[in-house]
Amino acid sequence: MKQIPMTVFGADKLREELSYLKSIRRQEIIELISEARDHGDLKENAEYHAAREQQGFCEGRIQEIEFKISHAQIIDITKISNNGIIIFGSTVSILNIDKNEKLTYRIVGDDEADIKVNLISINSPIARGLIGKKNKDIVTIQTPGGNINFEILQVKYI
Repeated sequence: MKQIPMTVFGADKLREELSYLKSIRRQEIIELISEARDHGDLKENAEYHAAREQQGFCEGRIQEIEFKISHAQIIDITKISNNGIIIFGSTVSILNIDKNEKLTYRIVGDDEADIKVNLISINSPIARGLIGKKNKDIVTIQTPGGNINFEILQVKYI
């Protein structure tokens, strides 16, 4: 099985979610099912069926997180000496040459990606185009919106 790249922060977030699902959410759903059972006939009990559906989603997410954690390759970027090459976990400042727009992204695992806070997935077109490049390189990246030219301004391992 292929390992799943993850930052230390991303692994911690998954462990927190797993802990919440197992210790709190599971119990909440059990209580909902118990309350719904008290209402009588289970065949026509919408509350019961909704709670059972929530239970299925919760258990599925628990299994998914446990799988990801067990196959995680946790990369602590702060322990790698910065040689200026863009790698998983690095924070990159780039200039969109065509728009003269400066952008800063951190390259993270799929579960951690959140473009609203400038976290992009290792599997995104921009991250794939930047991996292996270094400071001052100019790179053309094919995106869904077309080819974009970027200049790499800075690479940080933080």
